[in-house]
Amino acid sequence: MRSILGILSVLIVLALVGALAKKQLSTAAIPSGLSTSDSGVAIPTTTPGASPQQQSQEIQQQVKQSLEAAMQQARPMPDDK
Repeated sequence: MRSILGILSVLIVLALVGALAKKQLSTAAIPSGLSTSDSGVAIPTTTPGASPQQQSQEIQQQVKQSLEAAMQQARPMPDDK
C-alpha cells in the first residue's frame, strides 16, 4: 500500500512538472524581440530556429541591455517636508 501511494505521488508530481514545462515552453515562442506579459514584465524572446546557444546569447544580450537602460534612469528622490 505504501509503495502504491509513493508511485502515485511521483506520477502526480511528474504530471504537474510536465504541464508547467509545456506552459513555459509555449510562452517562449512569442515571435517579437521583447514582448510584455499581462503583468507588464518584458519577456525576452529569441529568433525562431536558432540553436540553444544562440538563443541563450540573445536572451543574455537583451537582459544586459534592459539592465543598462534601467541603470541610466534617474532615481526618484523623495520630497522632504
